[in-house]
Amino acid sequence: MRVLGIESTCDETAAAVVELRPNGSGAILSNEVHSQIAEHAAYGGVVPEIAARAHVEILDHLVRRALDKAGMRFSDVDGVAAAAGPGLIGGVMVGLTTGKALALAGGKPFVAINHLEAHALTARLTDGVDFPYLLLLVSGGHTQLIAVRGVGEYTRIGATVDDAIGEAFDKVAKMLHLPYPGGPQVEKEARSGDPAAFELPRPMLRRPGADFSLSGLKTAVRLEIQKLGREPRPADIANLCASFQAAIVDVIGDRTRAGLRLFREQFGPPKALVVAGGVAANQAIGHALTRLTTQVGVKLIIPPPGLCTDNGAMIAWAGLERLRLGMTDGMDFAPRPRWPLDASASAAHNGKA
Repeated sequence: MRVLGIESTCDETAAAVVELRPNGSGAILSNEVHSQIAEHAAYGGVVPEIAARAHVEILDHLVRRALDKAGMRFSDVDGVAAAAGPGLIGGVMVGLTTGKALALAGGKPFVAINHLEAHALTARLTDGVDFPYLLLLVSGGHTQLIAVRGVGEYTRIGATVDDAIGEAFDKVAKMLHLPYPGGPQVEKEARSGDPAAFELPRPMLRRPGADFSLSGLKTAVRLEIQKLGREPRPADIANLCASFQAAIVDVIGDRTRAGLRLFREQFGPPKALVVAGGVAANQAIGHALTRLTTQVGVKLIIPPPGLCTDNGAMIAWAGLERLRLGMTDGMDFAPRPRWPLDASASAAHNGKA
């Protein structure tokens, strides 16, 4: 079984072909990604209208390249999967409409994919992890702890009540006039800074539950910049980044530990802690989670960076997971700017999801 996957929910345009092997494992035959960083750099963030236009201009070329690199014609594909949300509605519409059109024209089954589900299932493609496991999703738009119990079976254990972790990284970078995208720049500056130079809060630390809150930490950084009374010097920038990142690491460690405890209480021992989303590439966070999982005796799985950020392979794999269970969607499936994995989760949790 081979599925073409299309991703266009934010500022990456992607198309990929993934194959299901007879033993149930997956193989990535192609994974084409076009990043729009250059188009948005001047604005210091993603501009939805520019993103949607860029998807329109490049997507058909990426689909063709993905098929060519997989050594296939479209007639060789067994199904088409496209991200249908959550995300920037203009971009979502481009990818979803393209996927529907290809499936309809070729007489192929169509699968509408929740972008968050694709992140949740990626570790099954890369590492073959069994259900159930705990997912820590940390990106520019999402911060969630999700119990992954099966395909289509998700329970939200914790989430941010305000900003996502990646968003907090990007906003701190913007306050310090660091280049876009800000998250990697903050991590780079933090390597030469003193994490104890500024006393910053650790929101929600040791609170009941496993929710996150980042807005207070972001505000604390802004107040420290104001206290300097001048443009931050290179040493100030490095120290602020290091102090901010240290606070984030502490919060993630505490909230994830709480999430693992709640998971065990509700579902028994998890098969693994899986980390996904662009922030998963942060090495300080990765080291902290390695220490945590070693202490509590849980396997840690962090897929390769290129499969943690938005990509077509994760959409194709989620499509395969659903298609082999007989789950398909009609041509009337509507794009969804918001689409929580756990339908019963409180709307107050991570409104961007």
